Amino acid sequence: MTTHPMATRPMTPYAKTTYLLLHGYENHRPPGHWHHWLAGALRERGHEVRYPQLPEPDAPVLGDWLDTLEEHGRRPAEGEFVVVAHSLGVLLWLRAAAAGRVPDADRVLLVAPPSPAVTASVPEIAGFADGLDLASVPLKAPARLVWAAADPYCPEGAAHHYAGPLGLDTDEVPGGAHLTPDSGYGAWPSVLEWCENPATRVGANR
Repeated sequence: MTTHPMATRPMTPYAKTTYLLLHGYENHRPPGHWHHWLAGALRERGHEVRYPQLPEPDAPVLGDWLDTLEEHGRRPAEGEFVVVAHSLGVLLWLRAAAAGRVPDADRVLLVAPPSPAVTASVPEIAGFADGLDLASVPLKAPARLVWAAADPYCPEGAAHHYAGPLGLDTDEVPGGAHLTPDSGYGAWPSVLEWCENPATRVGANR
């Protein structure tokens, strides 16, 4: 496990930060999802939250998603800028980085990315994985991978595919599957804690 120096720097509690949340395939930002819960919790603490509905989530077009990321990914004039991506949103972030279109973030949380093979096997999202060389992706910001070994969308384990090539710090969540409401991730307090203090390790809901 590798750790970027910025990833261990404690943040001042409740210092105003801007967060960008990137959802995944077939996600219409349902209230029961931890992303939706996180957006509300961060806003209650006075932070700015950008939680765009990415276009046509049931039949996403990579170029349209990249355009939306660029639109909402402008760095704020002041304060820290943090990205929290889940599932296909992780591949969106990596494709943006590979294309030189990644926003200027201070840190990034990459949660439960699907494996390249699984992504390539689904016609609606195959373009997100096509030709992506992870070893050459310049992330530009400290990033942490959060994954679960029992994820049906990444059966080999996301650490196997992503941690090594990208040099990522990692947190494994036991029993988390794809880290969705179906596996108990509506509210997710440890992600909220990480958002305000990057030294926090992201763990399972108890």
